[in-house]
Amino acid sequence: MGSLAYAPGEEGANLLVPKTDEPHSVKPVRLSMIPEQYRRQIVRNPTREGPGTIVVDPGQRHLYLVMNDGSALRYGIGVGRQGFGWSGTATIGLKRKWPKWYPPVEMQERDPRAKQYADGMEGGSDNPLGARALYLFQDGRDTLYRIHGTAEERSIGHAVSSGCIRMLNVDVIDLYDRVPVGTKVVVQKAFNPFERISESFSGSSSGWTNGLRRLMGMPPA
Repeated sequence: MGSLAYAPGEEGANLLVPKTDEPHSVKPVRLSMIPEQYRRQIVRNPTREGPGTIVVDPGQRHLYLVMNDGSALRYGIGVGRQGFGWSGTATIGLKRKWPKWYPPVEMQERDPRAKQYADGMEGGSDNPLGARALYLFQDGRDTLYRIHGTAEERSIGHAVSSGCIRMLNVDVIDLYDRVPVGTKVVVQKAFNPFERISESFSGSSSGWTNGLRRLMGMPPA
């Protein structure tokens, strides 16, 4: 199927920038920092879902937007602790540009820097949710699961310390413009490396494991 070209930056084709004007700075992305398998590209649809569906594969660090010709638009993602904590079928209930970020209570308790934003951090280049956020709902209720942007290009393709599903800001802007509220989202279940780490320290004790999951802002196993 081949790669889908990004908009090149002024300094050369290896710099990727969004095609639209933004109210806040969006850091250009150097392709050399992103492994080929995590660059935005068109591939054959590997899912069984219909056109217009988003499929998140946390284990492989990929997000697919199914197209209507047997193909899918594949994006590389980074997966945070919360990103491994939920799986299932949902819909996009809200979309936000440069969203406000509210740190979880557990994070505020362990991180004084997060506590200063208890009432919310306004959208901007330093906001952890990045340039866009898609909020997943199930049966009309917020799942607290997010697909959001990041300026941390090195986190793409990796399990990261916080958040749900991270996409490059240039990619989440692209996805945001392609999908409406109500879009079906399927999040596949994946092995949780953070849980395995907790087990290694707890002797596989469910009590210790669940205690650590709560500290990380994740639901009990």
